[in-house]
Amino acid sequence: MLVKTYCAAVNGLEVTTVTCEISMSRGMQYHLTGLADTAVKESYDRIRAALVNNGYKMPMMDITVNLSPADIKKEGSGYDLPLAIGILAANGKVANEQLEKFMLVGELGLDGRLQPIRGALPIAIRARKEKFKGLIVPKQNIREAAVVNQLDVFGMETLMDVIRFINGSTSYQPTVIDTRKEFYEQQNYYELDFSDVKGQESVKRALEVAAAGGHNLIMIGPPGSGKSMLAKRLPSILPPLSLAESLETTQIHSVAGKLSRDTSLISQRPFRAPHHTISQVALVGGGNNPQPGEISLAHNGVLFLDEMPELARSVLEVLRQPLEDRKITISRAKYSVQYPASFMLIASMNPCPCGYYGDPTHHCNCTPGQISRYLSKISGPLLDRIDIHCEIQAVPFAQLSTMKPGEPSENIRERVIKARQIQETRFKDFKGVHCNAQMTERMLHQFAEPDAASMDMLRMAMERLKLSARAYSRILKVARTIADLDHSENVQSQHIAEAIGYRNLDRSDWAERGI
Repeated sequence: MLVKTYCAAVNGLEVTTVTCEISMSRGMQYHLTGLADTAVKESYDRIRAALVNNGYKMPMMDITVNLSPADIKKEGSGYDLPLAIGILAANGKVANEQLEKFMLVGELGLDGRLQPIRGALPIAIRARKEKFKGLIVPKQNIREAAVVNQLDVFGMETLMDVIRFINGSTSYQPTVIDTRKEFYEQQNYYELDFSDVKGQESVKRALEVAAAGGHNLIMIGPPGSGKSMLAKRLPSILPPLSLAESLETTQIHSVAGKLSRDTSLISQRPFRAPHHTISQVALVGGGNNPQPGEISLAHNGVLFLDEMPELARSVLEVLRQPLEDRKITISRAKYSVQYPASFMLIASMNPCPCGYYGDPTHHCNCTPGQISRYLSKISGPLLDRIDIHCEIQAVPFAQLSTMKPGEPSENIRERVIKARQIQETRFKDFKGVHCNAQMTERMLHQFAEPDAASMDMLRMAMERLKLSARAYSRILKVARTIADLDHSENVQSQHIAEAIGYRNLDRSDWAERGI
């Protein structure tokens, strides 16, 4: 007897519907075809134990299983449930009339309990696209899968629950989640706020400009000056996620298995802060079964690299292509996987190995050669992709001890949102461009061309401060953002002047002067 059940294969964010064909005939062998990996091949032992522990027996027949399409690699343990139901249906223990209406995914424990799987959200989206009536998932995955409307999603705890449901002996109601209500309720809650920050007005201004234009930023300053504290508060002033951005971000975290049980949609922009010992694969993604890396988990949010020069140079260099293309492609011999990677890079570093170069309260023991070698760990091409260089000093005790709170994130965020709205209107006819940091050279001439006086100022600054040619377009992008914050239609001299002040590491004499 031939029976078909349906599940899905997740390859990156791409999902393919997989048909599990189970055929039984006289014999005693079990055959599995369809380019299955080890986890799928081991499903036979899990299924057999689960059936025995729930009062069933593995049929004493020749069982042939084909996972179609057979040329796509099948990975993971999510095929256990559809294979078990298919075997029972082929043996006459489960009614097969309803099987074509449902997609099933789930890992089986030896006692028959369903264990969570990765990628439930993109699988649910695929099930709706293929016009399945419903999707059956483990109970732990129900909230992320139920985000998808126009699809009945059932969360089951055990194999017996699924059998009773398909046979019609027990009725279950699909899970319904008010996605929009939950999304907007959680969107504006942040534990960290800029009102906690005492002093550092110039740095907060730089972070506001970075948030308004989507610019990458690096902070240079001694230990204890507040670099990490300021960076962690950046998401609280970024524009809120749209539903489309939230859905895309949630899919990435779902595929990576990073969603908690009580999460349906990610409502706040991600903030990822990997340790400086991170490897290339962990940062950009990959592995035997390619998974999203930190840069993809930070998609639509912030990637914070603390102590940036301490990261291996080879790790830093792999950031260059994602920063430019805003996506990462992981290639293997037989296939490739592409993940989105549109994030804001926020980095911090000490000015020297000991950390106190230029600090008025501490003595620096580093030689000019040591400082130069330390700074050279960040290559010119990578530094070229960081728009804002911000110097930071430790806060004096007089400011630190004051009880007066700083400006709250809510006020800063309002200004950032207004600037982003100006940019959305400006770039409405340009596909894939949403903020000033994404402007091309042609768009710079169209939207950020300074007047004659501003151009003279820029030319003089580049000559006197020995700024590199690569700083030119970065200064114009940042100046355009500053003008948007001022609600100015044109880029003016004061905007250019402030943008020039954010290019400190481009100065040829930076390592030879006091901060």
